[in-house]
Amino acid sequence: KPERKVIEDALTGNLCRCTGYQSIIKAAEHACSCVDTDKFALHEAKICGLLGDITADHSPLQITTKYQNYYKPFTLEDALLFRKKFPDAIVVSGATDTALRQTKKRELLTEILDVSDVEDLNYFSKEENAYKIGSGLTLEQLKSYARETLPALYKMLQVFGSLQIRNLATIGGNIGSASPIGDTLPLLIAYKAHIELQSETTERIVRIEDFIKGYRLTDIHPNELITAVHIPKPGPDNHIRCYTVSKRKDLDISTVSGGFSLQLEGDHVKEIILAFGGMADRPKRAFETERYLLNKPWTRANVERAIKILINGFTPISDARSGAEYRKLVAGNLLMKFYTETSTPGP
Repeated sequence: KPERKVIEDALTGNLCRCTGYQSIIKAAEHACSCVDTDKFALHEAKICGLLGDITADHSPLQITTKYQNYYKPFTLEDALLFRKKFPDAIVVSGATDTALRQTKKRELLTEILDVSDVEDLNYFSKEENAYKIGSGLTLEQLKSYARETLPALYKMLQVFGSLQIRNLATIGGNIGSASPIGDTLPLLIAYKAHIELQSETTERIVRIEDFIKGYRLTDIHPNELITAVHIPKPGPDNHIRCYTVSKRKDLDISTVSGGFSLQLEGDHVKEIILAFGGMADRPKRAFETERYLLNKPWTRANVERAIKILINGFTPISDARSGAEYRKLVAGNLLMKFYTETSTPGP
């Protein structure tokens, strides 16, 4: 008997202009309130046994056709072996972004390495000073963990795509796609996240802002996979916020997004990070604006001056979603919103 909000979340992304949403919501409420059995319930033990047998088999899959090769490992060891043997294969983990190249642009993806079911990459662990997130953790799973640990991330994931997309999309895939409008990236920059990269023989950790090198370009070697994300635990005096501006609340691409972090010493800015998506060829920090605000009182007058520096520091493009001038205006308004929320006492 799910609440209406749960039903609405489950239906986000399903477009129906003939039946209408209210009828579908009523049908879901009715169906979920009935006590009934089906063949799965009647043969539950047998079916669970069959599914268990499938899950227990960790043998990698390799499917070869005349035009395509598909590799699917289930352990990190096999994933790194495949990555070494087939360095030109497109790595997917959920494929909610890459699959559009086939469905929308009709590209033939000739070689695919699918790491979506590598169990070694699916975890969330709390360490002494940081949270460590396996790159294969889905965004819906991450949302549940983030609720108590990383509230700004939780708030952003509430409106990220739809439930169906969040159940497939992974944090590693979102980072690896290096989209200039990838909503997690500005916030991960504000969180000072680090990316863990592994090959068969090496392991290294890089800052996320160094990892994203340009438009959909990352600092990943042909034999490496993203294996984890490290997020330092924010201190009690750390103000971290994430904002996304789009044409609709659910299931939309951001026009502009922002991930901001602030630490005050008294009423002066001790540390500040202002990272934006949708304003450049990659998620990017407003370094000049940050330098201006550093060590100054956190006042409206100083923020208003900083907004002028911010607007002149970016040269966004105009496209189907928005004009360049509108993007600049929104970016400035988000900084003012951040000031308002962090300078007003109480929630």
